[in-house]
Amino acid sequence: MSTEYFVGIDVSKDTLDVCVYPTQDTFRVPNSPDGLDELMKRLKPIEPRLIVFEATGGYETLAVSSLAAAGLPVVVVNPRQIRDFAKSIGRLAKTDVIDAGVIARFASAVRPELRPLKDSPSQELTGLVTRRRQIVGMIVAETNRLNAATRRNRRDIQAHIRWLQKRQDQIDDEIKRDIKNSPLWRTTDQILQSTSGVGPATSSTLISCVPELGQLNHKKIACLIGVAPLNRDSGRFKGRRMIWGGRAQVRAVLYMSTLSAIRFNPIIRQFYQRLKEAGKCFKVAMVACMRKLLVILNAMVRNQTKWRHCENKP
Repeated sequence: MSTEYFVGIDVSKDTLDVCVYPTQDTFRVPNSPDGLDELMKRLKPIEPRLIVFEATGGYETLAVSSLAAAGLPVVVVNPRQIRDFAKSIGRLAKTDVIDAGVIARFASAVRPELRPLKDSPSQELTGLVTRRRQIVGMIVAETNRLNAATRRNRRDIQAHIRWLQKRQDQIDDEIKRDIKNSPLWRTTDQILQSTSGVGPATSSTLISCVPELGQLNHKKIACLIGVAPLNRDSGRFKGRRMIWGGRAQVRAVLYMSTLSAIRFNPIIRQFYQRLKEAGKCFKVAMVACMRKLLVILNAMVRNQTKWRHCENKP
């Protein structure tokens, strides 16, 4: 029986620390095109079953895309999963080499599911959506500073806010242009925005950050985003159901869309009112409405149908 090899790669700005499991061979290469050529030369002969990276805010992008283009099985996982796995096997120390070994063992034990990686246009759109979110955050921060600013600083802050707002408008135009130029994205955008409460910001975030939309069932998509209540029971103890994990940036825009949908979307409004009449607090009712809105959007994208609800429908 041939040996299956699993590779864990710990990423930093300048280097890639690699561990091959079960042989425990370790080596380091530069996080550069030349280093990736060396990495592929060393990995291709062993034909690894799985290569796992931690998400590191973008430093892994070049390596992941290069290995995937070479036909190697690559998965990017949440760093929290790796850290929790390390604690579960008693690895409390943390260095780059140790982390690479833990990632390799995680790959062998858990075997995370392979998912299609984003192509270049998708990465560009995700970058624009992320940059827009950062600029909105800076506008909020600068606006809050106005209250305590001196007269001279106030003029400077106001000028900066105007510049940020202008840049936000430019990025919005770039996002719209990218979506319009893609037949698939354009169709999905039209489907999503046909729903009351869903605007351009929510639509572009779902398109760029949730490529699984329309491909998963209602339970999996709710867990993926982090709006599915999770059990907390043990013995006689019945804990309060809570949401946990998921994609925070998607939940943020989904929350704002749900606030709007509670006012203007008949299905979400009626659902929210029933929950409040049943005595649910605002937070519980909001999360339930967020989940319902997400499930509806997921079904619409899967079936390629726009919103067709009528308030008077029996």
